[in-house]
Amino acid sequence: MEGILDRVDPLDSRQFAIAIKRLANSLSYGTDSSPFLGSGVEYVQSRQYEYGDPIRSIDWRVTARTGKIFVKEFETPKRLPCYLLIDTSASMMISSQKRSKYELALHIAGGIGFACLDRVSPVGVVGVGDREFRIRPSLSRDQIMQWLVRLRRFRYDEGTTLSRRIAELIPSLNSRALVIVLSDLHDDAALSALKRSAQEHDVVVVQLRDPAEDSLRGSGFMRAREAETGQHFVTHGRQQWLDPSIAATELKRGGIDHLTLDTSKPFIHLLRHFFQSRGILTRGAR
Repeated sequence: MEGILDRVDPLDSRQFAIAIKRLANSLSYGTDSSPFLGSGVEYVQSRQYEYGDPIRSIDWRVTARTGKIFVKEFETPKRLPCYLLIDTSASMMISSQKRSKYELALHIAGGIGFACLDRVSPVGVVGVGDREFRIRPSLSRDQIMQWLVRLRRFRYDEGTTLSRRIAELIPSLNSRALVIVLSDLHDDAALSALKRSAQEHDVVVVQLRDPAEDSLRGSGFMRAREAETGQHFVTHGRQQWLDPSIAATELKRGGIDHLTLDTSKPFIHLLRHFFQSRGILTRGAR
């Protein structure tokens, strides 16, 4: 049974690594301040020069005004550790496209991970499925490639545990963190769990969608089987199947930024614009 259920991403390892690094470069391109980490060193105040202070720190404007030498003092903001919550459940694997929601989520996770390391932000990962998968944040590129390789092997029988993993992760964090969720949000309790976590941390949700989830609308009554539980049920085309607009509205009320990506459409420019325009540092440094 295990041999039937286990699958590996068909893209070979070299192609996969190249695709991840290209995405990371795209997310980092053209930004002096990281959308993940903030603006770097921040000015705090000016004080009178003391012997040994570096010449390059002289505040020439204050010095000219007072006639005495002043130097600028700076404060380095704390680096926000980044936690990637990657949905490994069965509904992420089923696909009507060449690329599944899961493959897209893993690609994005790798790109974000390397982009964070470019800004010296430690990266950790939590699997949001039945299997136990949690990697502590680190600044190791090798570690990112290791967990990416491990997650490229997937199964078709995992249930979603998004709300439970959030409930387990948040109390374990000792300081403010950036939490990025990559999921199709097939978990009824996830929205409330995400809104609670956003009270203490900077939370971002990237929701993955397959076009087939929309095309079933208007098709009348049908008999179906839930991918993660195996349970059969009857539904109809008027049913709203996890409409991203509903999720976006609810998450916005909780102060959470939300982006929906369709597996049938280009996504890199949308992802880059989303992270570069959200001004994470102003909120993250609170």
